[in-house]
Amino acid sequence: MTIGTALDLHAMTHALDISHRPAPQPARQDLIGLDREEIAAKLIDLGLEARDVRMRSKQLWNWLYVNGASDFERMSNVSKPARALFAEHFALSRPEIVTEQVSIDGTRKWLFRFTDPEHPNMPPVDVETVYIPEADRGTLCISSQVGCTLTCTFCHTGTQKLVRNLSAGEILSQILMARERLGDFPGGSRPTDGLVPAGGTRAITNVVLMGMGEPLYNYENVKKAMLIASDGDGISLSKRRITLSTSGVVPFIEPTGREMGVSLAISLHAVNDELRNELVPINKKWPLKELLEACRTYPGLNNARRITFEYVMLKGINDSDADARELVRLLAKIPAKINLIPFNPWPGSPHECSDWARIEQFADIVNRAGYASPVRTPRGRDIFAACGQLKSESERLSRKERDALEAAAG
Repeated sequence: MTIGTALDLHAMTHALDISHRPAPQPARQDLIGLDREEIAAKLIDLGLEARDVRMRSKQLWNWLYVNGASDFERMSNVSKPARALFAEHFALSRPEIVTEQVSIDGTRKWLFRFTDPEHPNMPPVDVETVYIPEADRGTLCISSQVGCTLTCTFCHTGTQKLVRNLSAGEILSQILMARERLGDFPGGSRPTDGLVPAGGTRAITNVVLMGMGEPLYNYENVKKAMLIASDGDGISLSKRRITLSTSGVVPFIEPTGREMGVSLAISLHAVNDELRNELVPINKKWPLKELLEACRTYPGLNNARRITFEYVMLKGINDSDADARELVRLLAKIPAKINLIPFNPWPGSPHECSDWARIEQFADIVNRAGYASPVRTPRGRDIFAACGQLKSESERLSRKERDALEAAAG
């Protein structure tokens, strides 16, 4: 069946409807987050013939992920009847921008509001996404959940209860919205404030799953989104430039390397189980020995593709010379880079950042052992966009509303 035939049959169906009651309007299928095979299947459901399915699937994919189209009318190489058919049955959802803040150092933070595509009658939810420009790159930090279950004591997000997982489309939409706002699609224009790199390079070169939530507790949606993001005919992010940060969900570490092929970061923060049980409670389920063994066997691991270990510097807690030496011992024979992160304060935090001299001494010990150990420069602190500071307003949902969300999600 051709598109024209499908449209004719659709019109006939409406002509024969003699009911006085309005026909229920089915929800339009959101294409953002569907893979190639799923898009093709949806076109087959519309009655398109195989030849048309192949062509239209390719066109849609290009418009969604290369050109960043959010309106079917922009699809100039798609016929008007096809555009009308697609607009009736499909959606190209984008989140609402609740706020957009720009730090004095150029960091940008967006608060995006999503309506659950599977349960549109549920309350909307908010997530934070952060863009960090540097001289040679632009890094987008995206969220995978609304809230978090991990309750790490140094992390502001951990004080917000988990509301729900984000869908693959919602994860991807953060990338698409950021690229749109930064002029990263063909024909786009960069912000005029001079804080986004200009020229022919992409504004977003790297993506890190270090925003709200634990990515490996939303594994299937994260995997699907990252495979689409790294597709060479779409957004085309290098898998080496996608980094997934986990607090240590050990059973999903090996599949992450084998199925996604992205770079891995471990939110470590302590060198013994007793302290890590307190700082990163997931350690009680998967202690350091199991976590580090999963790291040693991570698929694709080598000296050119190292695991990043994140270590937040907490004054008087984990920042002694003995801690530094034990960190080196723990990571022996693991190709690794160690990111030392000055603690970023937030209201009500029980911790303080280590003194700068103490951080430098800690870094010297790690560097002398042969590990690259950069101290991460805090970015976006003035707009609460720095590492560990993200927290949305979705926590203001009532307990009843959260229960309804969780029940709807199954």
